[in-house]
Amino acid sequence: MNATKLLLVLGAVLALGACAKKEDVLSLYNWNQYIAPETVERFEKACGCKVQQSFYSDNSELMAKITGGAKGYDVLVPTSNYVSDLAKGGYLRPIDKAKVANLKNIMPAYLNTEFDQGNQYSVPYAYTITMLGYNDEKIKELGIPVDSWALIFDPKILEKLKGRVTVLDSPDELTAAALLYLGYSANERDPAKLEQAKQVILKAKPYWAAFKASGYIELLAAGDIWVAHGYSNDIYGADLGAQQAKKSFRIKHAMPKEGAVLALDAMVIAKDAPHPELAHKFVDFMLEGQNSADLTNMLGSGNPNSAAMAFIKPEIKSMAAVFPDAETAKKLEMLKPMDADQRRQLNQLWTEIKAG
Repeated sequence: MNATKLLLVLGAVLALGACAKKEDVLSLYNWNQYIAPETVERFEKACGCKVQQSFYSDNSELMAKITGGAKGYDVLVPTSNYVSDLAKGGYLRPIDKAKVANLKNIMPAYLNTEFDQGNQYSVPYAYTITMLGYNDEKIKELGIPVDSWALIFDPKILEKLKGRVTVLDSPDELTAAALLYLGYSANERDPAKLEQAKQVILKAKPYWAAFKASGYIELLAAGDIWVAHGYSNDIYGADLGAQQAKKSFRIKHAMPKEGAVLALDAMVIAKDAPHPELAHKFVDFMLEGQNSADLTNMLGSGNPNSAAMAFIKPEIKSMAAVFPDAETAKKLEMLKPMDADQRRQLNQLWTEIKAG
């Protein structure tokens, strides 16, 4: 081997070694099935490391674990309105932007939000819209309109759907939906208006099959439930499941006319991350166009990454529930962080709803 070739080989080996030691394991705490397997494999191959995944089904679960003292995680993927609380609590490591060159790929609309001005602690990952998913065959048969939150809150409509509806087991999301149905902001904090939302939920509750933060995808796909209050990417997944099972129906998205919640999920690095360098490399890797597009192509999740657009399947890119038009976008709200008193108020409301 001549000197030039030897230098090239040594350079390649050193570059790979700079990414991670062979025994390094990146610990990723994420929503269930919220990263494409091929993306994980690509990262592991590039870095010569392993990715160990742990899962949660709601932000409250993540918060309870992290604030309860859980250690050992490198990268977390909370929804943006939880980033500020995690940062204020001292649970996050600031992002070293010099190590995240691909941050330039994120669309300006998703940067520098009120949740994390200057993106000191977070990097946008993907977004979902909380809306309604429904069995087109059954809903057409029943002649029920699907353009309003009334589909899960109006007892007159629910009489036709009793036992066939699930709602998210999330105080933030379900209360927001009830507030929007009443004509208020999803971020309304007035106790009297929250009480109205609680009453709307309690009147509808007897007609629902269950509160479900996970598992409703399979129920929709199987035809066991006909309507789900859920995330746009989950509804997309349920439709894929129904098609794969060769069902006679399709699962469709319904955007309520009253508005909906847009949840921007972000990658953050734990303050006590065992592998902070590897964590930064993972964050930067996930911002490359193909890697970011993998998630959208697998789940139908919204994507804030401009470099990903060239790799996203045309049929997904054209879906209004995934990439809403400007008029629809005006009716979307991101949930804002709550202070301690507001969080206690909502938790108390949720306790009363579950007990009611």
